[in-house]
Amino acid sequence: MQSPEASTAALSTRTSLHLALAAFADEVVGTLARLFAYVGTLALFAILGLAALGQLPDLRGDEPAPKSGWSVADRSHPAFALSRADSSDKTVSYTILRHPEGGRRDVMRWAGEMDKPLAELEIYREGGEFDVARPAGMDLAAQMGLGAAGALEQAGLIETKFGPVALFRPVGATEGARACLGYLKRSEEPGLQISGFSCQGDTLPAQRAAIACTLNRLTLLTSGNEPKLADLFARAELKRGACNPAGSPDWLLGAANAQLRGAL
Repeated sequence: MQSPEASTAALSTRTSLHLALAAFADEVVGTLARLFAYVGTLALFAILGLAALGQLPDLRGDEPAPKSGWSVADRSHPAFALSRADSSDKTVSYTILRHPEGGRRDVMRWAGEMDKPLAELEIYREGGEFDVARPAGMDLAAQMGLGAAGALEQAGLIETKFGPVALFRPVGATEGARACLGYLKRSEEPGLQISGFSCQGDTLPAQRAAIACTLNRLTLLTSGNEPKLADLFARAELKRGACNPAGSPDWLLGAANAQLRGAL
């Protein structure tokens, strides 16, 4: 028979064990509660961070998104090129812009000394964003660095494989001045606009010849499943002539040039 002292000791031991287990359970529960609270706080911060990132474009008041909707398409491949380019005639940059309504602009740029713009060629495939009421001269003046308010006047025509192309120059430029010449050619089917400018050439005939040569060398790499575009370039290639850097009068539509004067 167990003595009263032994029974008391055994009871005390069991009680201490129960208390220790209870304290350990409370500690585990408290640790888990704190862990859940910590994880929940991290998740809350992550949600708030993602929400803030989603609002960043709206918070950049100093860099508003362009209203035009055009954006650089880094993953798109060039659709055009200039044939027979040599080491002195490399494309400095080739930029592709896309519009959510389907428009695409392929822009080639060249620079001279001190990175001064030397020439630019843009092929604009029109989409739903194209505004027929917008004067074409506004975009051309902007291309030439004259700003939207810059005024252009017609400076004659040149013959290219795409047919006659209208030339433009800043209002007030004299025949002898070395002002850059702009050019513009639009096609209804397919909806296509070829435009740009050139500052190459020491004389006006040489400048015109440089533009005509550039357009005659323009080739299509891929039509992007646009059969009308492929057909346009195929038919134009049949009319392609040789480049004449000397600026022979054969490049010019002399009779038409005499009639084209006045502000655009």
